[in-house]
Amino acid sequence: MYLIGISGGSGSGKTTFANKLINMVKEDISILHMDSYYLNVQPQEHYTAKGNPNYDHPAAFDWELLRTHLSELKRGNPIEVPVYDFVSSSRLQKTTTLNPSDVIVFEGIFSIFDKEIRELLDIRCFLHVDADIRIARRINRDVNERGRTLQSVIAQYYETVRPMYNKFLAPQKDYADFIIGEETDIAASILSAKVNELYKIGKYCLNTTNLNRGGLEVDNHQVNLNHD
Repeated sequence: MYLIGISGGSGSGKTTFANKLINMVKEDISILHMDSYYLNVQPQEHYTAKGNPNYDHPAAFDWELLRTHLSELKRGNPIEVPVYDFVSSSRLQKTTTLNPSDVIVFEGIFSIFDKEIRELLDIRCFLHVDADIRIARRINRDVNERGRTLQSVIAQYYETVRPMYNKFLAPQKDYADFIIGEETDIAASILSAKVNELYKIGKYCLNTTNLNRGGLEVDNHQVNLNHD
């Protein structure tokens, strides 16, 4: 199976891009959202000096469970995914079953942050989107889907989201095989075509060497898919 990591700041379009891949890849494909793995009992690093939760710090996530679950999926075993409720900011007392598939897309702000997880990923993507677009998307999502107020979303952005992006999220670009701009249709088409091609010819490994043979220009093992 192939495990594709999609990272990027909040509001960069990770879920949208993942869904485009799902629609284009012909093989059995599923998605795992990193947001499901927020810790129920948060460590001190999860809180700001004002006592507000910091959802954009690596310490907010259950890394041990993430590593275990991704390893199990790579072995072909099903997992029980936690259900996190953003309205109550807590993990619910239920899970959802995710069965292994030919391709699994793992999307989240820190999907390529952890070294052990990076080693499990066959493709690592980073969505590099302008900050103004990201905050606009975040406002729309948090107000309409998570019961937040406009004022609280903006305050959170300046208190935690922006500084955490600069400190922890942006450096993930160094680990990405693909750096993707706003033209996600083009990127999804290229990636899905490569996955479909490799399955068709019976190959079961995917790396930057394979991608280069497919006609993409690779520079230091990175492909920049920004569209000017």
